[in-house]
Amino acid sequence: MSAPNQELVQCSDLGDGVMWVTLNRPEKRNAMNRAARAALLNVLDDCAMKMAKVVVLTGAGPAFCAGADLKEAAQDGPDADSQVPGSRTSWLTVQERIRDHPAIVIAAVNGFALGGGVTLINSSDLAIATEDAPIGMPEVGFGLYPSLAGPSTQLRLGPKRAAWMVLTADRISGRTAAEWGLVNQAVPAEKLSQAALDLAHKIAGYDNVTLTWSKRALQQIPMHISEWSAALRYGESVRAQIAVRSDVLDDGHVVHNRAVRGGPGEVPQ
Repeated sequence: MSAPNQELVQCSDLGDGVMWVTLNRPEKRNAMNRAARAALLNVLDDCAMKMAKVVVLTGAGPAFCAGADLKEAAQDGPDADSQVPGSRTSWLTVQERIRDHPAIVIAAVNGFALGGGVTLINSSDLAIATEDAPIGMPEVGFGLYPSLAGPSTQLRLGPKRAAWMVLTADRISGRTAAEWGLVNQAVPAEKLSQAALDLAHKIAGYDNVTLTWSKRALQQIPMHISEWSAALRYGESVRAQIAVRSDVLDDGHVVHNRAVRGGPGEVPQ
């Protein structure tokens, strides 16, 4: 069990609108029990209140995330999350909060990403993994279909690659995940934190309104809007929404284009 006073989710403000969030149940491969899920939801809400532009999400210890805590779920029954007074803490709720979050979320996959951990990668806007990070869905070996990791992966990958992950329960490496397009980039383990930090500060250098509306457009096209003309009309509407909410286009061009840098903060150790 986790120590009573241990922060199940840690959050550091790295400046310039970048927040670094760490799942902190290393002894459980960062499997997310209800308390940890509630903590992550609270941290995400806090990041939104603090107007974070980019949230980097990673794990403590040798794992990124092993998904929802299956032992707790088996003990409590399928509807336990909906019975918690004042909040819903299901793994699905966490994923929707990430997708709806105004900030760009970057998954820094430092190790094992299993089951729901794959869902967490898919829900994030961008992902960087260590080259040797084991990524997979073991559920078929338990007689189950991966109810969240399966659909989200099927929406991200080509059908044969998604079927391989769902039906074999084999793990792929971070390097293969990058080749398949499940993550954006694979890097040596010792370079992961800096690569994620550099990417976060680069994105945080752009206009906040533009980032939020671009995130919405990336979710809508092509998952919900796939017809060509409708997609282009939606793109024009997004540009119009940015124009009325931001002064970034006042001079007819993007005026804020900061160089990539490490940022004022250091990567939390």
